[in-house]
Amino acid sequence: MGAMLLLGVGAARWRRPQDIHNLEEWGVGGRAFGNWTTWFLLGGSMYSAYTFVAVPALTYGVGAMGFFAVPFATIVTPLSFIFTTRAWSVAHRHGFVTPSEFTAARFGSRGLGAVVALTGIAATMPYIAVQLSALQAVLQTVGMAGEWPLLAAVTIVSLCTFRSGLRAPALLSIAKDVLLGWVVVAALLVVAMSGGWGTAFRKAGEHFAATPSPSDGLLLGGAPGQSAYVTLVIGSALSIFAYPHALTTMLAAKDRSTVQRNAAAMPIYCLVLGLMAMLGFFALSQGVTPAGRDLNTIMPQLFHGLFPAWSSGIALAAFGIAALIPAAVMSIAAANAFTRSIYRAYLRPAATPAEEARVSRWTSLAVKLGAVLCILLLNPAFSVDLQLIGGVIILQTIPAGFIGLLTNWFHRLALIAGLVVGLGVGVVMLYRIPQPGPGGKAHFGGSITTIGGVALYVGVIALLVNLAVAVLGTMLLRAARVRPGRDRTRPDDYDADADDPMVKRLETLLDGLPTSPAGAHAATRYHPRQ
Repeated sequence: MGAMLLLGVGAARWRRPQDIHNLEEWGVGGRAFGNWTTWFLLGGSMYSAYTFVAVPALTYGVGAMGFFAVPFATIVTPLSFIFTTRAWSVAHRHGFVTPSEFTAARFGSRGLGAVVALTGIAATMPYIAVQLSALQAVLQTVGMAGEWPLLAAVTIVSLCTFRSGLRAPALLSIAKDVLLGWVVVAALLVVAMSGGWGTAFRKAGEHFAATPSPSDGLLLGGAPGQSAYVTLVIGSALSIFAYPHALTTMLAAKDRSTVQRNAAAMPIYCLVLGLMAMLGFFALSQGVTPAGRDLNTIMPQLFHGLFPAWSSGIALAAFGIAALIPAAVMSIAAANAFTRSIYRAYLRPAATPAEEARVSRWTSLAVKLGAVLCILLLNPAFSVDLQLIGGVIILQTIPAGFIGLLTNWFHRLALIAGLVVGLGVGVVMLYRIPQPGPGGKAHFGGSITTIGGVALYVGVIALLVNLAVAVLGTMLLRAARVRPGRDRTRPDDYDADADDPMVKRLETLLDGLPTSPAGAHAATRYHPRQ
C-alpha cells in the first residue's frame, strides 16, 4: 500500500505532461485518457470503498435492503451511454471541466452555476466521508484504533492529489483493480471451501429470523421495505450522474467512443458489486463480528480472520487503495467546481491557468477536511447512509444538469428556486430522522422516512418538490414575460467528437493519438462575464 501511494505522488510526471500547473492537466488529466486508462479510473472512482466495504456492511446489518446498489448500478449503464456522451461533447467544445459550468452556459446564469457548484461540494463531502470511514475501518482491523488513523488518511490523500491531480488516481486505479481482481477470486475460493453460497444464505436467514427487527431479512419486509428499496434505486441511479466526480472521470476521456465503450462495459463492475454484497451474508454465516461495534469493519474482519496473513494483507491494502482513489477524484472534482464557478466567476475573472490550478489544489484540502467533519458530526449507523445523505443534496441539481442536457425549457430563476426549496425540504427531513437503536442520536440517522405508512427515500421526495417548483415557476415567469437567460450552447455541441474543427488538439495524448486529426480540449471557453 505504501508503494502504491508513492506511485501516486510520482504520477505528476506520468507521460511527461507539458504543464501540470493548469486546470486542464491537473483537474482532468489533459482530457487525454484512452480506453484502458478511462476504464480503470471509472472503476476506481465509481466502484469504491462504498462497494467493497459499505454495501457488504449494510447487507450484514439489514439483509436484502443492501442490494439496492446492484439494480441502481445496472440502471446507470444505459443512461450513462446517452447522457454522459452528450456531456462529454458539449464540455470539450466549450472547455468545461465541471457540471456547474455547463448549467451556467446552458441557462445563461452564472448565479445558477454557482448554486449548483456549492450544492455539489456540499454533497461530495459526505461521499468522501464514506471512503475515509472505510479506510479507518481497515486500519482499525489491523490495530490502529482512534481518530489519528483518519487524520493520517486525509494527509495521505492530500499529498497525492495536491501534487499529481487526476493522474494520481488514474495510475493507482490500474494497480487497484489488479489487486481487487485477486481479492474477488480469493473470496470465491474461501466461500467454496466453507460450504458454498447455499450454506451462507441458510445461516444468514436463520440469523435474521432470530432478530427482533421486522425490517431485516433475506427478503424485503413487505410494502414499506419494497417502496424504500425502489425509491433508493431510482434516487441513487439519478444522483450518480449529478456528482461532480462522475463527470470528471468521463471528461478526461479523449473522444466520444472512449466514453461509449466504458459505459457499455460498466455491467462487469455490477457483477463484482453483487458478489461483494453477498459477502455480507457470508460474513454472517461465519460468525464474523465487527471491531468495536463498527459495521464498516465487517469486510476487513472477514479477510483478517479467514485468510492467511499474507493474503489478508493484500486484501486490506486493496480496500485501503479503493478508499483513497475515489476520495481523491471527488475532492478534485469539488475543487474544480469551486474554482471555475465561484472563484473565477466572481472573485478573479482574469485568473490564469496556473492560478486556477493552485486554487483547486488548496480547495481540495478544504473539501477533505469537510468530509472528516461529516464523519465526526453525523456518525450514522451505516456509512452507506453518508452517501445517501449526499445523494439527497446532489439530486436537487438534476433539473439543471441532467435534464438540462436534453432541454433548456426551464427558466434560470425557477431552477434556482426549485433547487433551494428541494434542499430545504431534504435537509429538514434528514434532520428529523433519528438514529435507530438505544443511545442513537436524535438527528441525521439515515435517509429513509415514512409518509402515510409508506417508507420512501428522502432524496426522491425532495426532488419531486424541486421539479414541481421549477415547472410551476417557469410557467409563471414565462407568463409574466421575464426574460430567460441566453443559452450559450448550440444543438450541434452535444454531438461534437474529437475530430470536430472547433475542438483544438493537444500535442500529446496519454494513451496514443486518435487516427483522425482532432484533439482533446476546447478551443473556446465560456467566460462567466460574457
